[in-house]
Amino acid sequence: MEQVTIYGRSSCGFCVRAKDLCEARNIPYVWVDMIEKGMSKQDIADSIGRPVYTVPQIQVGNRYVGGFDQFYAYVRDHEAELVR
Repeated sequence: MEQVTIYGRSSCGFCVRAKDLCEARNIPYVWVDMIEKGMSKQDIADSIGRPVYTVPQIQVGNRYVGGFDQFYAYVRDHEAELVR
């Protein structure tokens, strides 16, 4: 699976779950802590090209996936790629 980018906050339970899922499945990821980086939701929206109302916001490679629930479903649907 391509590298995952997770935009979120350390205080967000779903953000932490997304990171934990990557670590549990050995999926390469980049964590972008929006508080640490001084980013707003608008900054993330500008980066992913769509409005942002919640975090996490997750991309796989250059493909926007969505929040945690959509990412979990994406990982489940691409399980075969993770076995390689």
